[in-house]
Parts: sequence; structure tokens; C-alpha cells
Amino acid sequence: MLALQPRLAGGLAAVLATLSAAALSLTLETAQSFLPARVPSSVDVIANVAGAAAGAFAAALLGRWLLGGPLQRLRAHVLIPGAEADLGLALLGLWLFAQLNPATLLFGSGDLRDVFAGAVGARHEAELFVSIEATITAANLAAVALLASAGARPGAPVFPVIAVLITLALVVKTFAIAIVMRAESVLAWLTPGAVLGLTAGLSFALAAIWLPRTARLALAAILLMAATVLVNLAPPNPYFAAMLKVWQQGHFLNFNGLTWLVSAIWPFAALGYLVYLAAGQRRKPLR
Repeated sequence: MLALQPRLAGGLAAVLATLSAAALSLTLETAQSFLPARVPSSVDVIANVAGAAAGAFAAALLGRWLLGGPLQRLRAHVLIPGAEADLGLALLGLWLFAQLNPATLLFGSGDLRDVFAGAVGARHEAELFVSIEATITAANLAAVALLASAGARPGAPVFPVIAVLITLALVVKTFAIAIVMRAESVLAWLTPGAVLGLTAGLSFALAAIWLPRTARLALAAILLMAATVLVNLAPPNPYFAAMLKVWQQGHFLNFNGLTWLVSAIWPFAALGYLVYLAAGQRRKPLR
């Protein structure tokens, strides 16, 4: 709806957005007729179209505020213009979404062991796991902070943006754990390794943020890939595994699979984005 609105009137854009959503829903329900495990439903079509219509007409009412209001002014004040910053925002949004997977370590992503390996590795001493968890958390935190700074304008208030981003990620992680465990255990992610990783990662990010942009891009890529390799080599956490055994996913099964998929592919997408930024930096340096 917001993509159509600059070119079409608000009402016409809302109708077109709703019709496109209806066509998509009908196509999906029709395709399910050929799948034995699925049952097409007119109720699903009605619910999808109703939700799409609500979203489209809400955007028609709020579109001017969303496209030209405080959010747009904040984006113009903090970020560079163009698709580079928009793509970075999308990646950061997906990173926040990936934190909804309670089965991952804090900020850990890129775990492909379920795809390429059947059994987990041998268990090790708790001290080793704490060190590995701290390294994964610190490296990913610093990499995300550097990635967020890559799209910022020179002189923009980067530190508050990074602080808000990390805070949102911790809130999302707490929410994800709250789904799995009782209310008194929502801070189960705050392990000794996570505390060490948060401290080290924030300290390193605050220092690295002053580096030239090219150096930040290269350092973010190195940290991202190192953390991804370590995630796939990390020993299993028996305490975390025991906690997840009591989780009855129920209707969250498909949603949990989606969060796992986003978490698994995110570091590789982020690496491609960093390479794209580095190639553009060579053509037209910002500094």
C-alpha cells in the first residue's frame, strides 16, 4: 500500500493492494487442493482478505504520517539516502525477528547443523561452553553494530541507534524465552557467557565504531563469519536442551521453523550486503 501510494490516490491504492492480496490468497488455497496434507478453506481466504483490507486502509489513513512524518525525518537525519540504507534496515529488522527463536544462543545465527549433520557433537566442560557463548555473543553484537553504522550519515548519532537496536533485541529474546518457560524464568538467556559477551561486544563496538567505513565493513564481515563458524562448532548445552524438551510448540511449530530459517541464512545475507557496500565504497567513497 505504501509502495503504491506515491503513484496512486489513497483509496485506489488501498483497493489495488487488497485485490492483490486476495489474488495471492486464492492462488495459495487453490494450490493446496493438490497437496494431500493440506485442506483449502474459504475461511482462510476471507480472513486473509479481511486482514489485507484492514492493513491497506490503515495505511491509507496513516500513509502521510508514515511517509513524511517523524519516522521519515528520523531516517533522513540518521541514514544516508538510497537503497543501501533501506536494505540495511531490512536486514536489521530480520535480525531482530531471528531473536524470536528460543533455541539459539544469544545473538547466535547461521546454525546449519540441522541441515548438514544428524547428531550433535560431544559434550564438554561448562567453562568451555561459557567461553564459546561469550565469543559468539560478543562477535555478533559487534558485527551488527558495525553493520548498523555502515548506513549512517557522517556525524549522525550512531550510539543511541545501536543502543536502541541492542535493547530491542534483548526484549525480543526475553519474549521468546517467555513463550518456552514460566514467567519467573524469562531471563534464562542471561547466562554467564551472555553477560561476558554483552560486555565485551559493547566495549569492542564502541571502539570499532570510530574506524573508517571500509575498515568497519571488513571487520564486520570477519566477525560475522567467525561467529557463524563458532556457532556450528559449539558443543551442545545440556541445560538448554533440557529446557526445550518441555516446550510444546503446538501452533507455533511453523512460526518457529520460520524464525530458524531466518536465523540460519541471516549472516550469509548480511555478508553479501557488506560485500555490496564495500564494492560501492570503492566506486564512490563516503569518506
